[in-house]
Amino acid sequence: MAAAGLPPSIIFTGQHATLRAEDHGLEAFASIHLGCSGQRDPHRHVRAVTAAMLAKFAPRPDLVIVQGDTSTALGGALAAFTAGVPVAHVEAGLRTHDPQLPWPEEEYRVAIDAKAHLLFAPTAGSAANLRAEGVPGSIHETGNIGIDALLAAERRLPPLGLCERTKPRLLVTCHRRESWGEGLQSIAAAVVALTSDGGCDAQFILHPNPAVRARMEALLRDRSGIELLEPCAHLELLRLLRDADLVLSDSGGIQEEAPALGVPLLVLRDKTERPEGVASGNCRLVGTSTERIVGEARTLLRDPLVRAAMSRRALPYGDGRAAPRIAAIIREWLTAGSPAQAYVGALIEKMNAAKRW
Repeated sequence: MAAAGLPPSIIFTGQHATLRAEDHGLEAFASIHLGCSGQRDPHRHVRAVTAAMLAKFAPRPDLVIVQGDTSTALGGALAAFTAGVPVAHVEAGLRTHDPQLPWPEEEYRVAIDAKAHLLFAPTAGSAANLRAEGVPGSIHETGNIGIDALLAAERRLPPLGLCERTKPRLLVTCHRRESWGEGLQSIAAAVVALTSDGGCDAQFILHPNPAVRARMEALLRDRSGIELLEPCAHLELLRLLRDADLVLSDSGGIQEEAPALGVPLLVLRDKTERPEGVASGNCRLVGTSTERIVGEARTLLRDPLVRAAMSRRALPYGDGRAAPRIAAIIREWLTAGSPAQAYVGALIEKMNAAKRW
């Protein structure tokens, strides 16, 4: 955005309390800190962010850009909708078509996309979802900015050294709300089963959410072959991903990153809004069943041909140039005239094409 002549102001809502501008190279930009810490009830956080952002809309911004599916994204979008400020949604159109999987992210995405002026879809599939829903905003397939970040960060990783370990290594993360309770317990049981026979080691990254962290620590602490790791910065996470033989995760971001790094991934979810990684052969949906996770993991760990087939690098989520595409589209949209007029014009064009008058 800055390179396109549109230096942004950045709003840190406080959903992730440890997030700092300087950790991401953003310290040169104007920023606002709302102090709205994440809450167990995500809807309460949405309301807090909406109210806090509305108080900051002076002077009125030309555009509010939100990314992803978080309560921060919906809170920011609702504030903009309320104030009559146009909204651009980065990572629009991701769908499982099940409001409970993932909850509340699926309904948050749908709510943002229904009224956003600019919708930046990472893949052809996500753009098709938006067209099928008949959203009035302008749809653009751009790729995912997460891949831009990965490819830029990968150049800073230390070289891959000679492998000194004598057994395969798993990398595990989990945090999905729909897995709280029995799901987390089943995942932990699978990790214990996979490591207890000495067939592999596991590195388990603890999640910052205190409820999830405490549960997994209780289930995995002092288990042989399992190393519990503190939450880590993006560059360190990419190093751990790259160096793993197999990844088990329910993270949306890791579903994008693992194919780009050529690391096999078992997705600890029943449904995914990122089916492209499954289609490319880099990911498999396995859910949270202990037996299913163990069976799929052992197949991959014991069969080098199967693992090699899932280890081919692929870029189903973009080519690493999503950010400049998005910035160029935003600049053109803002400079083409009144944003409101442009939005109404696009809406009229869509309605004419669909014969909805």
